[in-house]
Amino acid sequence: MNISEVARLTGLTAKTIRFYEDKGVITPPSRSSNGYRYYSQTNIDELLLIRRSRLVGFNLDECRELLDFSRDPQRKSADVKAKAEQKLAEIDHKIAELMEMKTTLEALTVQCPGDDSARCPIIEGLCRHANQGSKE
Repeated sequence: MNISEVARLTGLTAKTIRFYEDKGVITPPSRSSNGYRYYSQTNIDELLLIRRSRLVGFNLDECRELLDFSRDPQRKSADVKAKAEQKLAEIDHKIAELMEMKTTLEALTVQCPGDDSARCPIIEGLCRHANQGSKE
Protein backbone atom coordinates (compact mmCIF):
# COMPACT_ATOMS: atom_id res chain seq x y z
CA MET A 1 0.00 0.00 0.00
CA ASN A 2 1.38 3.46 -0.81
CA ILE A 3 1.63 6.34 1.63
CA SER A 4 -1.44 8.20 0.34
CA GLU A 5 -3.59 5.11 0.89
CA VAL A 6 -2.15 4.66 4.37
CA ALA A 7 -2.80 8.33 5.14
CA ARG A 8 -6.42 7.94 4.07
CA LEU A 9 -6.89 4.79 6.17
CA THR A 10 -5.22 6.14 9.30
CA GLY A 11 -6.28 9.78 9.23
CA LEU A 12 -2.63 10.85 9.39
CA THR A 13 -0.79 13.00 6.89
CA ALA A 14 1.98 11.57 4.73
CA LYS A 15 4.37 13.95 6.48
CA THR A 16 3.37 12.56 9.90
CA ILE A 17 3.74 8.98 8.68
CA ARG A 18 7.24 9.71 7.37
CA PHE A 19 8.06 11.46 10.66
CA TYR A 20 7.10 8.35 12.65
CA GLU A 21 9.20 6.26 10.29
CA ASP A 22 12.21 8.61 10.55
CA LYS A 23 11.98 8.55 14.36
CA GLY A 24 11.96 4.75 14.31
CA VAL A 25 8.58 4.54 15.98
CA ILE A 26 6.97 2.25 13.42
CA THR A 27 8.33 -0.83 11.74
CA PRO A 28 10.16 0.36 8.63
CA PRO A 29 8.02 -0.23 5.54
CA SER A 30 9.48 -2.37 2.80
CA ARG A 31 10.76 -0.73 -0.36
CA SER A 32 9.88 -1.67 -3.91
CA SER A 33 12.54 -1.97 -6.60
CA ASN A 34 11.98 1.67 -7.54
CA GLY A 35 12.54 2.76 -3.92
CA TYR A 36 8.93 3.57 -3.07
CA ARG A 37 7.74 2.67 0.41
CA TYR A 38 5.27 -0.19 0.62
CA TYR A 39 3.22 -0.21 3.82
CA SER A 40 1.82 -3.42 5.26
CA GLN A 41 -1.14 -4.06 7.54
CA THR A 42 1.34 -4.11 10.43
CA ASN A 43 2.34 -0.54 9.59
CA ILE A 44 -1.30 0.50 9.43
CA ASP A 45 -2.07 -1.15 12.78
CA GLU A 46 0.94 0.57 14.36
CA LEU A 47 -0.04 3.95 12.93
CA LEU A 48 -3.61 3.56 14.16
CA LEU A 49 -2.37 2.68 17.65
CA ILE A 50 -0.13 5.76 17.63
CA ARG A 51 -2.92 8.02 16.36
CA ARG A 52 -5.42 6.79 18.93
CA SER A 53 -2.83 6.94 21.71
CA ARG A 54 -1.99 10.53 20.81
CA LEU A 55 -5.70 11.40 20.85
CA VAL A 56 -5.97 10.29 24.50
CA GLY A 57 -2.87 12.21 25.55
CA PHE A 58 0.14 9.93 25.19
CA ASN A 59 3.32 11.61 23.94
CA LEU A 60 5.51 10.04 21.26
CA ASP A 61 7.83 8.22 23.68
CA GLU A 62 4.82 6.79 25.49
CA CYS A 63 3.36 5.71 22.14
CA ARG A 64 6.63 3.93 21.45
CA GLU A 65 6.25 2.07 24.75
CA LEU A 66 2.66 1.14 23.92
CA LEU A 67 3.80 -0.14 20.54
CA ASP A 68 6.45 -2.22 22.29
CA PHE A 69 3.72 -3.66 24.50
CA SER A 70 1.57 -4.39 21.44
CA ARG A 71 4.43 -6.29 19.79
CA ASP A 72 5.22 -8.35 22.89
CA PRO A 73 3.13 -11.52 23.16
CA GLN A 74 4.47 -11.95 26.72
CA ARG A 75 3.26 -8.51 27.86
CA LYS A 76 1.28 -8.20 31.04
CA SER A 77 -1.94 -6.25 30.90
CA ALA A 78 -1.06 -4.96 34.38
CA ASP A 79 1.90 -3.09 32.86
CA VAL A 80 -0.27 -1.55 30.16
CA LYS A 81 -2.92 -0.62 32.73
CA ALA A 82 -0.27 1.01 34.92
CA LYS A 83 0.80 3.18 31.96
CA ALA A 84 -2.82 4.17 31.32
CA GLU A 85 -3.42 4.94 35.00
CA GLN A 86 -0.27 7.07 35.09
CA LYS A 87 -1.55 9.01 32.06
CA LEU A 88 -4.97 9.42 33.73
CA ALA A 89 -3.28 10.89 36.81
CA GLU A 90 -1.37 13.35 34.60
CA ILE A 91 -4.60 14.34 32.83
CA ASP A 92 -6.37 14.83 36.18
CA HIS A 93 -3.50 17.09 37.29
CA LYS A 94 -3.73 19.13 34.09
CA ILE A 95 -7.49 19.44 34.48
CA ALA A 96 -7.03 20.72 38.05
CA GLU A 97 -4.49 23.28 36.82
CA LEU A 98 -6.84 24.39 34.04
CA MET A 99 -9.74 24.72 36.47
CA GLU A 100 -7.58 26.88 38.75
CA MET A 101 -6.62 29.05 35.76
CA LYS A 102 -10.28 29.36 34.77
CA THR A 103 -11.37 30.31 38.27
CA THR A 104 -8.69 33.00 38.50
CA LEU A 105 -9.50 34.45 35.10
CA GLU A 106 -13.24 34.41 35.79
CA ALA A 107 -12.71 36.29 39.06
CA LEU A 108 -10.55 38.89 37.33
CA THR A 109 -13.04 39.27 34.47
CA VAL A 110 -15.96 39.81 36.86
CA GLN A 111 -14.03 42.60 38.60
CA CYS A 112 -13.32 44.47 35.36
CA PRO A 113 -15.93 47.08 34.37
CA GLY A 114 -14.94 46.77 30.72
CA ASP A 115 -15.46 50.49 30.15
CA ASP A 116 -13.33 53.30 28.70
CA SER A 117 -11.33 53.92 31.88
CA ALA A 118 -7.65 53.02 32.10
CA ARG A 119 -8.10 51.17 35.41
CA CYS A 120 -8.22 47.48 34.63
CA PRO A 121 -8.59 44.91 37.42
CA ILE A 122 -7.51 42.18 35.00
CA ILE A 123 -4.10 43.79 34.36
CA GLU A 124 -3.76 44.72 38.04
CA GLY A 125 -4.63 41.20 39.12
CA LEU A 126 -2.25 39.60 36.64
CA CYS A 127 0.55 41.92 37.76
CA ARG A 128 -0.19 41.04 41.38
CA HIS A 129 -0.07 37.30 40.55
CA ALA A 130 3.18 37.77 38.63
CA ASN A 131 4.79 39.57 41.58
CA GLN A 132 3.55 36.90 44.00
CA GLY A 133 4.95 34.18 41.75
CA SER A 134 8.38 35.82 41.63
CA LYS A 135 8.64 35.76 45.45
CA GLU A 136 8.26 31.98 45.55
